[in-house]
Amino acid sequence: MKETLLKDAKELQPKLQEFRRDLHRHPETGFDLKYTVDRLREELKALGYEPKDCGKAGLVVLVGGKKPGKTFLLRADMDALPLPEETGLDYASETPNKMHGCGHDMHATMLLGAAKLLKDREDEIEGTVKLMFQPAEEIFQGARDMIDNGVLENPRPDAATMIHVAIGAPVPTGMAFVPAPGISMASCEQYHITVKGKGGHGSTPHVAIDPVTAAAYIHIALQEINSREINGHDFGVFTTCKVRAGETSNVIPGVAEMWGTIRTVDPTEEMGSYIRKRIEEISKGVGSALRCEVEVEFFDYCPCVVVDEEVSRCTQQYMTELVGAENVALVKEASNGSEDFAFVSREVPAVNMNLVTGSREDGYLLSVHNPKSSFDDSVLWEGSAAYTYVAMRWLADHRE
Repeated sequence: MKETLLKDAKELQPKLQEFRRDLHRHPETGFDLKYTVDRLREELKALGYEPKDCGKAGLVVLVGGKKPGKTFLLRADMDALPLPEETGLDYASETPNKMHGCGHDMHATMLLGAAKLLKDREDEIEGTVKLMFQPAEEIFQGARDMIDNGVLENPRPDAATMIHVAIGAPVPTGMAFVPAPGISMASCEQYHITVKGKGGHGSTPHVAIDPVTAAAYIHIALQEINSREINGHDFGVFTTCKVRAGETSNVIPGVAEMWGTIRTVDPTEEMGSYIRKRIEEISKGVGSALRCEVEVEFFDYCPCVVVDEEVSRCTQQYMTELVGAENVALVKEASNGSEDFAFVSREVPAVNMNLVTGSREDGYLLSVHNPKSSFDDSVLWEGSAAYTYVAMRWLADHRE
């Protein structure tokens, strides 16, 4: 099966690349994925599928089922980032302030390729493969929405995997990473700090209450949590990534706001609870000292991704069979990044894979989530083959 699968996957590459670049030109965010979902639905129907809507913007298809067996779930996300693209590519985003800067266009395309490869092998599948095209991963809401709307039922998956692309790695393009059992990705929670003062003229700050200054002091004071309150051997980090205040240069605004994320790899979430408590205490304490009222909100929580021991072992074996041991690595350390595939991993034995789609030696020096991030889409075929092979091999090995 392996040789034929690799051959068929490589023959799909031109069409996969064309489809991926079309998605890249038309990035959409959150649950607002009309173009993306319509294009995927159109392609899936052309392959003989009957795509089912799931939740606000998800798609699900089933393949196989002609032979008795278990069910294996393959997941890909579809949403882009609210980010202006600065790559200069001839297929760059045509939508202002939106960009596929995390590679979800690659993910969706690889799963579409797997849909084709699996459909061509439907009679050979010893069980059922469920394909999950998911929205809103970047805001950690899409997986929960699809789970709430039955993606893990009828039939319920017995195991699951996903592929995320990686760029800027010091290893060759096409290298696959399989995480070891346990926590493979950090939890994440968003925070929003609102600092309320009293607006006024820039020339008379003494008759105003400046929330910008208070927000700056809060931001600096919060760094003490990382540097002085968390054990250096533990991983727990929060980062303020967005600050907003004022509209012009000569008006002291009434409000300043900050947004960021908290990440830990603590399965008990005790560290996350501690960080939340201290963010609130410090923010309100510093704000009060500077005569400001402060509100702190936490939202869009995503737990750690948990990797199942058996699924990890099998996936490493299958990927080694497919692309060779020199092209597969076992990752033993958890990633600082987060993924709402975590919600699937809490319900189903699962593993998350990574595929290098741009190595440092080939000039891909940036990480994801950068306006200049680009991806080597010459290995889309490998992702499609990996999805297909892992699912079929796992089903064949777990018939009973």
